[in-house]
Amino acid sequence: FLSADDLRINLWNLHLSDQSFNIVDIKPENMEELQEVITGAEFHPSHCNIFMYSSSRGSIKLADMRERALCDLHAKLFEEPEQPGNKSFFSEIIASLSDIKFTSDGRYIISRDFLTLKVWDINMESRPIQTINIHEHLRSKLCDLYENECIFDKFEVAVSGDGSNMATGSYNNTFHIFDRHGKTDVCIEASKMESSKSILTEEVTSSVSSSHIYDDDEQMQLITPSVKTIQNYVPASVDFNQKALHLGFHPLQSCVAVACVNNLYLYGT
Repeated sequence: FLSADDLRINLWNLHLSDQSFNIVDIKPENMEELQEVITGAEFHPSHCNIFMYSSSRGSIKLADMRERALCDLHAKLFEEPEQPGNKSFFSEIIASLSDIKFTSDGRYIISRDFLTLKVWDINMESRPIQTINIHEHLRSKLCDLYENECIFDKFEVAVSGDGSNMATGSYNNTFHIFDRHGKTDVCIEASKMESSKSILTEEVTSSVSSSHIYDDDEQMQLITPSVKTIQNYVPASVDFNQKALHLGFHPLQSCVAVACVNNLYLYGT
């Protein structure tokens, strides 16, 4: 398995807990020349020699361990050029990738930055094949988000076992489940209260099975989530203290786990 910090990626053997092998090292001789840091790393699901890692500059690098022991030179670079007119003080901050995942077949890469979710075809490096806006409604509030440091929040992305759906979190304890083509958006507020549906103002409702919640008292409760299928969900107000940063799909079953503050919610889709 892989572990990564800001400057290095190490390869570990489950049977050797006291030894690892350094396979990526981006530390410059002069730290003042450091231009980016590593934000994530993951193995290819079917080719054990291939892995990818993301950076704070918004790029994804694919490397092959068969080429050399130290994989500082990548085999592929997935990066979307920034439009000159869009450059601002916050450009590098919001471009930083908080999470990356392969789909189960290894054909696509799903990446998450602060504002968007992107789908990359492993055979096309120049641009993503799909860009889904998650926080576009917050673009005008970047100054406030910088002051309260929420602009540095790291939202994870999860991919279902069959690769057909992907999920990521947002504020107000909400999270989105998209189909792989980004055509459907199921937005759910993770909450114990059924009245949570009041913040979802769209009128089209979809059915999702009941879910369980595990709280800090280690008690399990059955709750009915409030779910609506929407195309462009824009909340009336945003609570930046309520955020769904961590989530994951079950590898085999149609189930997603979402962590919000001190609660863990399990939803069957």
